[in-house]
Amino acid sequence: MNALDEFAGSISNIVKGNKIRRIIMTPFAALVFFGLITLFILAGLWIDKLLALPSLTGLWIYIVSAILFVPGVLIAGQSLLQFIRVRGTPVPLSPPPKLITTGIYSYVRNPMIIGGLLILEGVGLLLGSLSVIVIFAPLPVLLYAIFIRTVEERELEMRFGEEYREYKKAVPRFIPRLYK
Repeated sequence: MNALDEFAGSISNIVKGNKIRRIIMTPFAALVFFGLITLFILAGLWIDKLLALPSLTGLWIYIVSAILFVPGVLIAGQSLLQFIRVRGTPVPLSPPPKLITTGIYSYVRNPMIIGGLLILEGVGLLLGSLSVIVIFAPLPVLLYAIFIRTVEERELEMRFGEEYREYKKAVPRFIPRLYK
């Protein structure tokens, strides 16, 4: 067993473990996540200022920002609603008790990452920040994608077994399929 399998096993043990601990840790983990995202955005604004990068301006910024932000919120919101319906959260410490394969999850296994990228790119545009758009919006998504591929998928296989392996074969990880 390698280190990634052990880490996935640790998450799996937390998920299957003490419910009170999960209830306490879930809001804390969400707060840490949103705090890190805020730091990424602030770092982008700081880099823009440090490097004297031009700020993006104009009416088109607001239009394109909305074109990205609104679908991002809808995608992330739909994902969150599906988690809530089965009494789970998107926080890896307190995931849904059953595998979600319907709705948006029948087209792509990780719709929240798509929604998150659209939201962050929309925010970057709205702030007129080249650094947020080019570096600090894609970076947390890339880091989370690595986590999904190396840890989360292993944990899901441990928890759901063959059901997840079949789902994984049928539904793409990040790029939505256009058919069912």
